[in-house]
Amino acid sequence: MYRVRVRSVPPVVLALRRFPNPRLTGIGAGLFASLTMFVLACVDRLLFDSSELVYGLLFLPVSALTALWVRPADLVTAPISVPIAFAVGVFPISGGSEGFGGQVMGLVTALAVHAGWLYGGTLVAGVIATVRKVRLMRARRRYVLAQGRGPAGERPARAAASASASASAAKPVRAGAGTAATARRPQRP
Repeated sequence: MYRVRVRSVPPVVLALRRFPNPRLTGIGAGLFASLTMFVLACVDRLLFDSSELVYGLLFLPVSALTALWVRPADLVTAPISVPIAFAVGVFPISGGSEGFGGQVMGLVTALAVHAGWLYGGTLVAGVIATVRKVRLMRARRRYVLAQGRGPAGERPARAAASASASASAAKPVRAGAGTAATARRPQRP
């Protein structure tokens, strides 16, 4: 009889496994972050009178979700699309005066004032994307090593030795030592 060890999983891990796990393309992740930040900024303007703190605190989880939900091939786009989403979302709470110039000045001022939140969210997305990329590279390396190839796609030493032995056995024999076909070849001086 074998005893089976059952390891209990922490409740936090179980709760995290229940979350959706979409895989967004780079453009999809950027659109998700931009639309989410715009909607959250509109809600912030209606409920909290354009609170900078609320907007910044809501930006951090959106940055993390964007970096978690982007597909592995587009990991580099997460830290790029998050600041763009921040700029799109800050527009409703920028509080510029009337006219195009006033709105642009309000937007630039809001981006300058909220730079700490912008850098923080970008850092969160960058760290998550980097950790995911490192884990992906390690898994790929383990897979390649499990297939019996070296890190550069080389065969193991035993397989290479047997391949060279079979190649040396297939080499032609010198003139006079083999068949008549090999004896007819002219030899170099």
